[in-house]
Amino acid sequence: MRYKLLGRSGLRVSELCLGTMTFGETWGWGASKEESQKQFDLFAEAGGNFIDTSINYTDGTSETFLGDFLKADRDHFVIATKYTLTKPDSTDPNSGGNSRKNMMKSVERSLKRLQTDHIDLYYLHMWDYMTPVEEVVRGLDDLVRAGKINYVAFSDTPAYIVAEANTMAALRGWSPFLGLQIPYSLLDRAVERDLLPMARHWDMAVLPWGLLEAGILTGKFLDKPETATRLNPDNVKLSEKSTAVVREVQKIAGETGRSMAQVAINWVRQRPGSQMIPILGARTVEQLKDNMACIEWQLSDEQWKRLDDLSKIDLGFPHGFLDGNRYVYGTTFDKIDNHRK
Repeated sequence: MRYKLLGRSGLRVSELCLGTMTFGETWGWGASKEESQKQFDLFAEAGGNFIDTSINYTDGTSETFLGDFLKADRDHFVIATKYTLTKPDSTDPNSGGNSRKNMMKSVERSLKRLQTDHIDLYYLHMWDYMTPVEEVVRGLDDLVRAGKINYVAFSDTPAYIVAEANTMAALRGWSPFLGLQIPYSLLDRAVERDLLPMARHWDMAVLPWGLLEAGILTGKFLDKPETATRLNPDNVKLSEKSTAVVREVQKIAGETGRSMAQVAINWVRQRPGSQMIPILGARTVEQLKDNMACIEWQLSDEQWKRLDDLSKIDLGFPHGFLDGNRYVYGTTFDKIDNHRK
């Protein structure tokens, strides 16, 4: 495993992150504690030090398992967790959301479960469209100053909110947001419209999840009339375009002698212009071992472009408009770039 600096920081994290939403069987699926321990050990033995969880994953079981696994060498690992979401059966209106009240309660609960005195990276899990941005940014900075968390990041939040938060942090000397966790795959490229350009502008690390689209990109649904998606695992057909993309992944897997999962992960991992640290989520050691093997090789430029061209989306306005009108006061962007060089 190689290591990267996380965004604009000196924090060194492994080039792959271990996702632990599958740790625990509380939700009716996932991995037992024994199987979760095996995944954790496999990742650590390969040099992985970056672990992702959430206060809500498997109703807290994920954090609890990790707390036990980390006892032997807590300081070796970079632990990321999240706060925000509300349990569906909660009758307490402040038991979720982005508020300072929930933030402070949540961080204490996570620290207790993880059996640690600090969290390395703390995410706002999902934007609630209610809490003022200033309340979130100030609250997280207070936690950094108190030593309970080291760094802050956003997950599943609109680009304009993240940009405002980073601007506010920069102007007021508060903790900057280093990372952005988002869904991204060959079959889901919507984040290219605004979230990826925003992350690149702020030098934020991008931590993509949903890399295999609930297994669609492993090819296991190709020969079935109905296939699965992340939100509806039973009743949605693949579009003609999606089928073509999966077929191309299958073809390149044959060319490289590698699994379709590795091909799909490497297309994300090798995206130019962005600091990508994929989050791997698996239910078995065998699945995790196969996914981790993506770092042993790379797609050729030609193979990467074939996948990119086939899965490309319409970015819409202003991207197409600006690309088709490459003039600024009578000077093309190319000329400006050459002048800078």
